[in-house]
Amino acid sequence: MYKFSATLISLFLVGVSFLANAQEFSPLYKKYKDKYPNAHFIRLLDEIKIDVSLNNNDLEISQQVREDNLYMSAGATFGSKKAIHYSSFFEVDDVKAASLIYEGGKYKEIPVTDFVQKDDMNTSFYDDSKTINFIYPRLQEGAKTSLSYSQKIKNPRFLNALFFGLNAPIAKSKFTLSVDNDIELELKEFNLEGVAIHFSKTQKKGRTIYKWETEEVAAYDMDSGAPSFRTIVPHIIPILTSYKIKKETKQLSGSVGDLYNWYYSLVEDVNTASSSPELVALVDQLTKDKKTDLEKVKAIYYWTQENVKYIAFEYALGGFVPREANDVFRKKYGDCKDNSSILSEMLKIAKLKGNLTWIGTRSIPYTYTEVPTPAVDNHMILSYIEGDNVYYLDATGRYTPIDMPSSFIQGKEALIGIDKNEFVVKKVPVVEATRNRVSDAISISIKDKKLVGKGKFKTKGYPKTDLFHALEKMTKQKDLKEFYTYQLRKGSNRFLIDDFKEAYKFEYEKDFEVDYTFNIENYVQGYENEVYVNLNLNRDLSRLKEDDKRKSGKQFNYKRFNEITTILEIPDTMVLDYIPESFEISNDFFDCKITYTQKENKVIYKLIAHQNFIELTLEEQKALNKMIKKIEKNYKEVVILKKK
Repeated sequence: MYKFSATLISLFLVGVSFLANAQEFSPLYKKYKDKYPNAHFIRLLDEIKIDVSLNNNDLEISQQVREDNLYMSAGATFGSKKAIHYSSFFEVDDVKAASLIYEGGKYKEIPVTDFVQKDDMNTSFYDDSKTINFIYPRLQEGAKTSLSYSQKIKNPRFLNALFFGLNAPIAKSKFTLSVDNDIELELKEFNLEGVAIHFSKTQKKGRTIYKWETEEVAAYDMDSGAPSFRTIVPHIIPILTSYKIKKETKQLSGSVGDLYNWYYSLVEDVNTASSSPELVALVDQLTKDKKTDLEKVKAIYYWTQENVKYIAFEYALGGFVPREANDVFRKKYGDCKDNSSILSEMLKIAKLKGNLTWIGTRSIPYTYTEVPTPAVDNHMILSYIEGDNVYYLDATGRYTPIDMPSSFIQGKEALIGIDKNEFVVKKVPVVEATRNRVSDAISISIKDKKLVGKGKFKTKGYPKTDLFHALEKMTKQKDLKEFYTYQLRKGSNRFLIDDFKEAYKFEYEKDFEVDYTFNIENYVQGYENEVYVNLNLNRDLSRLKEDDKRKSGKQFNYKRFNEITTILEIPDTMVLDYIPESFEISNDFFDCKITYTQKENKVIYKLIAHQNFIELTLEEQKALNKMIKKIEKNYKEVVILKKK
């Protein structure tokens, strides 16, 4: 029999008591645990109060923010770290935060006392973004947090959007916007269909007060590769269009013209000094043998891509104002605006005209007419116009040919500056799939159970650019051989590259080629006098299939055209006994064709796939899944050879 001391028994009882208390949950927790059993946390209250006033003939904008959360899982501690972002455009003050722990039938408040200010570097080399950091004490399952702070918005063009949804359920949202009647306002609504929002608009003492309230909004799940949350989550963007002072109307953001006027005011004094002699000499050297203007632009553009390193460097309006071309040339680095600045100046030296261009990446779904504020774009490039052709020059990357835009601005509107008073809005084209071609042609023969062969891989467009980015840091043959063994893998994981030779590596305008030899051990299957060979060696299309439980559509970087050819040499000791039927499937955005033909002592397999999409809705993705499953079924087809 085991004997326990009184001390051990006491400690045991204390431990049991502690565990019992640790499992105490509030009725509020139980309510939401039943309602949202898989939620990590619930936003109990999401409240923003915005005040826009005229004071001493100037606009003053203040914002009060309140966030109350309830934590629903044992991983609550992962939410204990919190950061509030601010910058020269958004001042933060009066921060109050606390944890509320449920004990003894009530919540006990534990205030946060330690707030630490840090520079928020993110991916930038330097900017003026900062954070106020703190930790919620004793955060645990069933606990609540409370956070409130005030903001001063220094530029009226930077009013934040009001979002009626999160990646977590929201018990209640309350947004209030109070505006002096001498201030004109537009409210742009996005994705509000089917959302129960109680809205009111009232007048009080020379002010207009807008209120929105929602309750019990489920979480918005964002699958991997989903389009921007801005395309899914319901939100409103308030835009201050103008205001009156002493009967005079001051324009802010009522039109695209208003936005362009402000943008132009930020760039009109850039590059007014003379170009440095070194920069002039470089341009002369780059263009001296070029016969056409476009060839000169191309030489300058490619030099900039290769020699000016992209580093984000933003401070206050530095996020909008390009730096001087002479400085960018001297330092050999800069952000998107700086690259556009040096490109513009180099074209000017060559007696050509480039146009500073503002554009949003594909993560921003708005047009310039919908949202004529800085919320509509986040990138700057240079446009070169020649007749009816517009060339969108983005030197922040490398290996992009002059007649292809960056993949992440395809289909977007570009605000192209002509001069102080003139601009145009153009839509960047989406590059056709055939320009993003990947082809792989191989010839194979059978040696016992092994396949041996040689192939030629060719690619152009965005797939080539992606490949170059992966290759640029590889210098050793061993590393390259391993890379191509993985990149060109076919048949099985026993695929090995024996030798390879590259052609036109890092060329901007030629197709990249790799000639290679390979073998695949134990690939050929046989039974008695028959041999089975599956010629579907490349099954890359399976990557397009998504989980059937997916809840959102998907974005892709670019359209793509695949062409795969496999030529099987029939051994002299064998004859062709069976060849699969050809297969074809297609709809409006995807088609695939697999053909088998015999020519003399060879079987020729060809797969052509046309991915004519850069974004799929959820329904389109489901339709594509069904098509890929049919293709995968066809992947199982084999050629049968019989011994003579």
